[in-house]
Amino acid sequence: MTILGLPPSLYPTSPAHFDIEKVIRPNILNLQPYRCARDDYSEGILLDANENALGHSIPQFNGDASKSAPELEPELQATLSLALHRYPSPRNDQIRERIAELRGLPGPDYVFLGVGSDEVIDLLMRVCVAPGQEKILITPPTYGMYSVCAQVNDVGVVKEPLELSGENGEGGERGRFSLRISEIKRAVAVDPTIKLIFLCSPGNPTGTLISLTALRELLEYKPFKGIVIVDEAYIDFAGGSGSAVPLIKQYANLCVMQTLSKSFGLAAIRLGMALAHPALVQILMNTRAPYNISAPTASLALSALRPSAVAAMSAKVAVLVEQRAVLLHELEKLRPLGLGAAIGGNNANFVMVPVLEKCGSGLPDNTRAHRIYKTAAEEEGVVVRYRGGELGCEGCLRITVGSAEENVVALRKLEGLLKKL
Repeated sequence: MTILGLPPSLYPTSPAHFDIEKVIRPNILNLQPYRCARDDYSEGILLDANENALGHSIPQFNGDASKSAPELEPELQATLSLALHRYPSPRNDQIRERIAELRGLPGPDYVFLGVGSDEVIDLLMRVCVAPGQEKILITPPTYGMYSVCAQVNDVGVVKEPLELSGENGEGGERGRFSLRISEIKRAVAVDPTIKLIFLCSPGNPTGTLISLTALRELLEYKPFKGIVIVDEAYIDFAGGSGSAVPLIKQYANLCVMQTLSKSFGLAAIRLGMALAHPALVQILMNTRAPYNISAPTASLALSALRPSAVAAMSAKVAVLVEQRAVLLHELEKLRPLGLGAAIGGNNANFVMVPVLEKCGSGLPDNTRAHRIYKTAAEEEGVVVRYRGGELGCEGCLRITVGSAEENVVALRKLEGLLKKL
């Protein structure tokens, strides 16, 4: 059986124990992809896709405000000038080329684009994991959509929790989360129905990076025949190191997910990506919905990947990393009021801190943390995320790093609530 659309020269050969055709569900390998109109031609008098030849019906701003629709913002002009009446590119090769160049990959064949990372997560499960028969492995506390997508797809979930060092240390303080590699290897060795391992690096909500040494150990573990997926949504906040992307050229059983939502500040356009060996990318291309990336999203993504925009992104990331250090320093000052030391790796654009019992026991307090979270949002106008229900995150609030001004206000409000509640 062959992968439709994949040249024989691109079939994976490393690691030797990995056979992608045994990971992909047989019905997906046999799938004849839907061939859309723009797969064939995209120029000329286009009468092939049943589009509206007269164009879209949104009035456009023409420089004379008196003659344009009063409710229409002039800033929409760039979007309205796109060929919105035509179906968008099904491949977006220019975007994929810029991403490959940015991340040091050989070419666009290593890049798949999705509607946010969530579409990538869902699609990976659908192409690899047989509903009602096979499983994924996750390492809680972690991103909740792995479990949600598994339930939607009727896929089993094996949980191997991260190890939280120092949980029973002096003063009840907790430290960093780390993978329990031996436990993950044991789990996949005894259960061959585990097809995918989902790892988050930096973790959400832990902010902890996974070491490349640990990752290599999993990728080279011969009893596991599936794919290791590393979710790097926050990797640009990790100081320029620790990304698993360079390993893709060596390991065909690795898939790295990234997104434009976080460091690029483009959460609203919903563009995620899978960076992987061309064999897996081709499978995803064959299976995805046609025209999954809209023309406005593609246009904005292309602009965001220009050198000047990437430089602007890097500058903003540097500011947020500086503010992360300031936020951590100022949160330390609130410890006498019953706020614990930050836990996790602090390698993302957020920090996580436990709210402790007010009596001074040093123990995390979910009830108090939830009251502070609700009161801050509903009465003080400061919205953080309550994570106390996650494994190993008892009493925890996850605080996104804001602007310098936002952080000052948030800290002041948090201090007042810790004194009151």
